[in-house]
Amino acid sequence: MKKYHIQNAPFVVPTTDGKLIEEHHGRVATNNNEISIAHMVAPPHWSEPFQTPAFDEYTYIISGRKQFIIEGDTVVLEKGQSIRIEKNVRVQYSNPFDEPCEYLSVCLPAFSIENVNRE
Repeated sequence: MKKYHIQNAPFVVPTTDGKLIEEHHGRVATNNNEISIAHMVAPPHWSEPFQTPAFDEYTYIISGRKQFIIEGDTVVLEKGQSIRIEKNVRVQYSNPFDEPCEYLSVCLPAFSIENVNRE
């Protein structure tokens, strides 16, 4: 039995807001509850409601810019920057800019809709 798994067909999460979410590893794609790794593209002028996730989230920006409102602080990241947001912290993710934002997201433990705690 091989001790590795190459992901050639990530799970594409259905969305209604134009955001692309490709889960490469995680609860749905690989039945892994410990970590999720997703490739995402947030379209221009996209936003999510505030949330208080029960997982740490790491984000790495591939291109474009992404805005985070973290417990009242507004942070904007751009290409080549990354951030770690601790679990149980109130945050809002958005792309209020005119170009798409492509990024990678890693959640520990793995992302689940039950643990995102959206408002």
